[in-house]
Amino acid sequence: MTASQHIRIEGHVSAGFEAVRDVFAENFSRRHELGGACCVYYRGEKVVDLWGGVRNKATGEPWEEDTMAIVYSATKGLAAMTLALAHSRGWLDYEQRVCTYWPEFAQQGKESITVRQLLAHQAGLFAFDEQADRSVVADLDRLAVVLARQKPAWEPGTRQAYHAITLGYYESELLRRIDPQHRSLGQFFQDEIASPLGLEFYIRLPESIPNTRLATLARFSPVSMLLGFPFRLTLAMFNPRANILRALAGSMFPLDEQRIYARNFEVPSGGGVGTARAIAHAYSVFASGGSELQLRQETLDALYAPAIPPTRGFYDECMMGDGVYFSLGFMKNCPVWKFGNEGSYGAPGTGGSLGYADPKAGIGYGYVTSQMGTSLTGDPRDIALRNAVYSLISPK
Repeated sequence: MTASQHIRIEGHVSAGFEAVRDVFAENFSRRHELGGACCVYYRGEKVVDLWGGVRNKATGEPWEEDTMAIVYSATKGLAAMTLALAHSRGWLDYEQRVCTYWPEFAQQGKESITVRQLLAHQAGLFAFDEQADRSVVADLDRLAVVLARQKPAWEPGTRQAYHAITLGYYESELLRRIDPQHRSLGQFFQDEIASPLGLEFYIRLPESIPNTRLATLARFSPVSMLLGFPFRLTLAMFNPRANILRALAGSMFPLDEQRIYARNFEVPSGGGVGTARAIAHAYSVFASGGSELQLRQETLDALYAPAIPPTRGFYDECMMGDGVYFSLGFMKNCPVWKFGNEGSYGAPGTGGSLGYADPKAGIGYGYVTSQMGTSLTGDPRDIALRNAVYSLISPK
């Protein structure tokens, strides 16, 4: 009897997708899965919806159908959907300067930054010079002042640097400026995307969600980090002035010792909590025409289009590597992080979660886990699942 046979795996797969269930089971026996879920929509139909294992390593409580987990930077993809919806409604032009919508932004050499550059991590605004603690982040008016005062680290548009946490704050304030109701990004997402589609995903987790529905993430060991991360990036983690550490400041804000995750608090770049099912469903809408959200074809074409590099190319000053592409708030299928076909867009999260849309294949995909991994180019559990999916569909 294999270890996977001891793991409780539930859910369903459509006829022809049984191999995905087999791989999901193998993740527990061969790839150190603890608990998680995977969901796939194909041409608008849900064909994979699986969950299993445990949601809490300490207690052994099982992962249930409605278990939700924090997905860290995979939140970025859901956040970018809000601006895509604003673009479809004619509120936002990706080529326009940010200060057109947010006049106070035009300080400290930021006057010429376009929305496209900001969303592609090309604005040089990956860290705060001023301290931005929880109280500042929770007060959107105070936060907007800090954001507007920030000076770019270099000439905007020249370099790429992963805006790990700050991007979501800039997106939220930009959305507040263009939304006629001036809602935060988390509230807008809930009202205009999650509720209409029936998604169990929150960028602003409400008080009403009980702890029993939330997975706790088992962290990776220091040894696995040393083995999994690029050596240069690992060394940078010990330098408090390194770009990557400065960019990650505030990444722990969504966590709460008593309540697992913070409630009524927004970190739009890394605090999203939800199910794989919700992530896959949202991306499926974008991958299959967007009619449920009245997305214009012009918007979908813009998301599908290739990423435009900064003048010095795609080398990332925070991640200290080349070959990662960003466009309009999403990560694109790229040389070092391959997912889907040409034109696919989505966002991975620290620890292994992933969501993306593959318009060419008609795929909306979501994977979440309670066991954090260390790969920065695709988690082996997730890669195995995606390979199984694409081996079963056409076109491949």
